Amino acid sequence: MSQYFAQINDDNVVTRVAVVSREFLEANPERYTGKWIETFIDVEGKVYAGIGYKYDEVADNFIAPSFVFEPPLPPYTT
Repeated sequence: MSQYFAQINDDNVVTRVAVVSREFLEANPERYTGKWIETFIDVEGKVYAGIGYKYDEVADNFIAPSFVFEPPLPPYTT
């Protein structure tokens, strides 16, 4: 069974996602530097991490980034 891990930065934002076993990840710290959190596909109540997602330590889950659409400003007229 595949395992999925998300690398997070100091702000708990996902910078990388890898398909790798926990054993391989832990045996290769020079290849998998930083903090890695397991993420899950098709597990009820869990969000699969993607780049830009934020890890919530309290909920032990990932939160998708929110994007705000801002319509373009009208052309400038004098």
